[in-house]
Amino acid sequence: MLTSKKVIKAINEQIGYEFSASMQYYAIAAHFAAEALPQLSAHFFQQAEEEKEHALRFIKYVVDAGGCVVIPAIDAPQSKFKNPEQAVKLSFDQEVKVTHQINALVELARSENDYITINVLQWFLTEQLEEVSSMDNLLKIVQRAGDNLLQADEYLARVGVRTMAAPKGE
Repeated sequence: MLTSKKVIKAINEQIGYEFSASMQYYAIAAHFAAEALPQLSAHFFQQAEEEKEHALRFIKYVVDAGGCVVIPAIDAPQSKFKNPEQAVKLSFDQEVKVTHQINALVELARSENDYITINVLQWFLTEQLEEVSSMDNLLKIVQRAGDNLLQADEYLARVGVRTMAAPKGE
């Protein structure tokens, strides 16, 4: 095995967190679909798929490293929200939490002198910067829209959640 059992165990826990995030995003997407907000719904369906892909990326790493994949049970996602801002705030907080979890994995890998895992986790760190920034922007959009969520949905259709274009070459 290319990494320690301690690192594999922590990555297996992260797999559960990623699947949990995916399920939460599906629940939020369904909530916005039921509210006839197709752009918000589509955004969260896409986020759900991305989180599932993150879990699958971790699974592939555990298998490639010679470890045993153990997917933990996950809690049911929250599916009712008092307002749209609460759903988006939950998503933002979740992305911040996942960022801390990935940072903890890097720290564990460092303590184990596990440079292969550290290298793999670099992709996740970059991804988390994008995820937190995106959710922060979406939260601001929803907050500005106030009670008129059609405005937020229309804005997403026209602009999306990015606040600025990427520099040339990115």
